[in-house]
Amino acid sequence: MARILVIDDDVDLCSLIQEYLEPEGFTVEAVHSGERGLERARSGEPTLVVLDVMLPAISGFELLRSLRATSDVPVLLLTARGGEVDRVVGLELGADDYLPKPFNPRELVARIHAILRRVPDSSRSRTSQQPIAVGDLELNPASRSVTIAHKPVDLTAVEFNLLELLLRHAGHIVTREQIVKAVLGRILTPYDRSLDMHISRLRRKLNDDRGQRIKTVRSVGYLYAAAEKVAGR
Repeated sequence: MARILVIDDDVDLCSLIQEYLEPEGFTVEAVHSGERGLERARSGEPTLVVLDVMLPAISGFELLRSLRATSDVPVLLLTARGGEVDRVVGLELGADDYLPKPFNPRELVARIHAILRRVPDSSRSRTSQQPIAVGDLELNPASRSVTIAHKPVDLTAVEFNLLELLLRHAGHIVTREQIVKAVLGRILTPYDRSLDMHISRLRRKLNDDRGQRIKTVRSVGYLYAAAEKVAGR
């Protein structure tokens, strides 16, 4: 049973979230301060964290930055309506997804299910667990690790899944629709820019600011460019 940690100082909202999530089979714990929330998030018990950006004393961004130093637990940010900057900053700090306030509780449930579907599980086939090497980059699905020239690259869960998808199709275009559905677990909408933010952050971590590894195919999608692909070494 998935354990959801909600970190939000709005007690009524936390109660509402709990009312919607528990019938879905989740165990829900609500914490109303950033300090306590960080402590609980670091405990290793939560399966996923729902984190409000506007927290007293310690902001959601500060909490997320501290959390990502020691944990890759999935995080869904609750941001202000129209707060594009909040969404960009949150994704830059390692959030897996965001949901603007006010939101439809059903959408919150759907977003949580989508994130959890992306969390690696033991049901993967043996073939899909084999390392993938493209040039000097190697991705190991079994250990969820990535190296470039044998040097480790630290990625969030979303970034790892995004890179794995591109590597498995190295040399071929993966459309934006395919990526959003497979990696973010939802249908692409016209104004959804979260994929671009994840691609930008992934490129930066791969030292690919000039787009030599991950190429943009305008109005279509992305392609991981490599002359040679070696899978299952």
